[in-house]
Amino acid sequence: MTDNGGKNHLLEALHIVKTFGSLRANDDVSLFVRPSEIHALLGENGAGKSTLVKIIYGALQPTAGELRWHGAPVTIASPAAARKLGIGMVFQHFSLFEALSVAENIALALPGAFDIAALSQKISRISKEYGLPLEPSAIVGDLSVGERQRIEIIRCLLQEPKLLIMDEPTAVLTPQEADQLFLVLERLAKEGCSILYISHRLEEVKRLCQSATILRQGKVVACVDPRQETAASLARLMVGGDIHVVRAKAKSQSGKPRLVLDKVALKQDGPFGVSLRDISLAVAGGEVVAIAGVAGNGQSELFDAISGEKLLAREEALVIDGKPCGRRGITERRKMGAAFVPEERLGHGAVPAFRLSENVILTRYASDKNLTKSGTIGRDAALGVSERVIKSFDVRKGKPDPEARALSGGNLQKFVVGRELDRNPAVLIVNQPTWGVDAGAAATIRQALVDLARGGAAVLVISQDLDEIFEIADRIAVISRGQLSEAYPASDLTAEKIGLLMAGEHEVKEERHAARA
Repeated sequence: MTDNGGKNHLLEALHIVKTFGSLRANDDVSLFVRPSEIHALLGENGAGKSTLVKIIYGALQPTAGELRWHGAPVTIASPAAARKLGIGMVFQHFSLFEALSVAENIALALPGAFDIAALSQKISRISKEYGLPLEPSAIVGDLSVGERQRIEIIRCLLQEPKLLIMDEPTAVLTPQEADQLFLVLERLAKEGCSILYISHRLEEVKRLCQSATILRQGKVVACVDPRQETAASLARLMVGGDIHVVRAKAKSQSGKPRLVLDKVALKQDGPFGVSLRDISLAVAGGEVVAIAGVAGNGQSELFDAISGEKLLAREEALVIDGKPCGRRGITERRKMGAAFVPEERLGHGAVPAFRLSENVILTRYASDKNLTKSGTIGRDAALGVSERVIKSFDVRKGKPDPEARALSGGNLQKFVVGRELDRNPAVLIVNQPTWGVDAGAAATIRQALVDLARGGAAVLVISQDLDEIFEIADRIAVISRGQLSEAYPASDLTAEKIGLLMAGEHEVKEERHAARA
């Protein structure tokens, strides 16, 4: 693979090969990044992108091939060695200590001694400058996934890298936050920092990147200028064919409510949590209802309340298929036919060190009689479920029944969502269903959600992706500071209207109504 002209490269990855057992994750991959260039690395989940950037960052060593930095051969033995060279990376999966503060987490990644007060001031200043506000004293365990992503980004930028690798940086950012991040990246590039950018959002690649290397099944299949391509043509290069178009069959007459929230209230857990205030919503069988909102406005708390991870004060505050269950835990709600997909797949949706079949057992032992018989665990049955999900959702893996942490982020997301859809639940609540997955996999997941609803289930989707919401939702509500707006027909809303609701327009109206009363 040639570099399409020019020899003045910041980074060259030449004929990289990386094998894991019989899996050839990178197969003679070459990549060239110029100074001040924003270069996209594209491909399906499992195409080899994460493996390649981990080699560049020193987290993995290549089986064969060579890296060059400013034209000179280098061996990058560790992430610390990469950072010393001037290579920084924002990982898709976070590496944060939940019991520590934002400032303490960032300090752990910086070399030498530090003054926590001075560092806190710098974090506040730079995070505001980047439009990704952070409170340095906040405890990470109290923060949303979106806020945790901001920590990773700011922590990396504080190291002033010459090459910044970003793996799905906008996956949990709002459109406004993403726009601000693009401005920052463009400024960094003008100041001489190169960006190696991994994203499944092809429109942002077209907007941001000057060049793109595309991988498929471990091989480089194209090097293009994404500005001269369409999102569809880039997707075809990634998957080797056309992407499935989600078809939302017309919703039949609205069925009976299968999930009902009646004035759900939940006090904030910790000083940085969000209290839920009188949230009411009914989701009928046959429909998809989506909840939009900026990260950190109560989405996690609402998911916890519906799933049973946090019990409610009243049994009648939550009703599944006519049965009050606000005081029942997650296992009891699963027995009632409900299924849940949390936003954080590694650690919350799946135990990292457990095999995929073992993760199936954890969520289905109480609701699937085939998995537990006479007090024993049916491991063969669990493996059968796992293999069925892997096949249905094209989960790419390096060996039979791997540990959850061995999968790429997108492939683990496909497995976690597929595991719950495989149950054919009566009620499904899913938080950020396509976070970090490629265009083809996102279409598969979205179609499966629509099909589940059209089969009679009640599907509630919490998402920050407005394109996704408009693609699959029958009705849309917006959560802001722990309050939920009315659920409007999707056809009655625009992105601008949703933006106003995100800013709390419905809260103002409610406060005025209360004042008049």
